[in-house]
Amino acid sequence: MAELEQLVAKMESGELPLEASLSSYQRGTELVKYCASQLERVERQVKVLEGEMLKPFDSDEDEEEDE
Repeated sequence: MAELEQLVAKMESGELPLEASLSSYQRGTELVKYCASQLERVERQVKVLEGEMLKPFDSDEDEEEDE
């Protein structure tokens, strides 16, 4: 994710030559696909753990339960 953020920042700066911009764009699309596949994998794992019913995540409730 950090690499993707760095690529975006470089591209948005407008200082990269055309060839480097194209190369950065291609790498960025690869990273986006990778991140999306990892997210899908984790979502599938959560569904299995929750018995196919995803529950909303509420961090306020978690903090109250800890007290």
